[in-house]
Amino acid sequence: MSDTTGAPSDSESRVLVERDGPVGHLILNRPEKLNSFFGTMRDEIADGLEALGAAESVRVVIVTGRGRAFCAGADVKYMAGLLEAGDYDEANALVEAGRRVIQAVTGMPKPVIAALNGPAAGGGANLALCCDLRIASERASIGQTFNRIGLHPDWGGTWIVPRLVGPARAAELFMLAEMIPAERALELGLVNRVVAPGALDDAAADWAARLAAKPALPLALAKQAILRTWTSTLDEMLSFEAEAQDRCFRSDDAREGIRAFTEKRTPRFGSAGAANREPESEP
Repeated sequence: MSDTTGAPSDSESRVLVERDGPVGHLILNRPEKLNSFFGTMRDEIADGLEALGAAESVRVVIVTGRGRAFCAGADVKYMAGLLEAGDYDEANALVEAGRRVIQAVTGMPKPVIAALNGPAAGGGANLALCCDLRIASERASIGQTFNRIGLHPDWGGTWIVPRLVGPARAAELFMLAEMIPAERALELGLVNRVVAPGALDDAAADWAARLAAKPALPLALAKQAILRTWTSTLDEMLSFEAEAQDRCFRSDDAREGIRAFTEKRTPRFGSAGAANREPESEP
């Protein structure tokens, strides 16, 4: 899907939400403008992510862009019009809409994979970086390009980037505002994997299928743990681990996983809803 080109028609959404079995897809669909954010597009992204997060049949979400870019960030001409008109309330509303997007990604209990088919800049970079896993095409690049147009990083970048690369590298990325090629992004830890352009969709689909086959509750709890660890002490994380493990002990999927291991067979984990359901009493 990420290699499809062509501008959306008047009746076609700039944000496509699709489902393929247990895998949900959110596709930025403004290829003629490098999928840059325009008008209500941020809210449409948040709506799509929230819908996929709430869908019990969806176990994994892939976020990508249509055409040759993942997302160029804000539509600068649109932003210029707001600032020239002195419409700071609307400009600030765009930042708040971005907050909702990031919270939709980090708040959903399902793994979210960013498939970077091309450049990801500004808010587009931070949309990718807030995802749990990132696979990049060799043609992709990523950059905290905000100060090129006199702006400050948003969309959670100031929280995400230092945690991925450390404060010194974060300062370099924020202050120099350069686009980083995919291989360098891999070295820095900004992406998990780099593949040939023609292999991107298959690589993302493979990871999504592998994640969809896993028990949903441990994945959801691991996602919570990763987010908590930055603001928690060791003792707090040990307590979280104990609580999380108790929830897993009581789940249907733990019973199935352990039974399958002892019976030397592949486990058959439940649906997204069933995997998160804990039995009321021991059998």
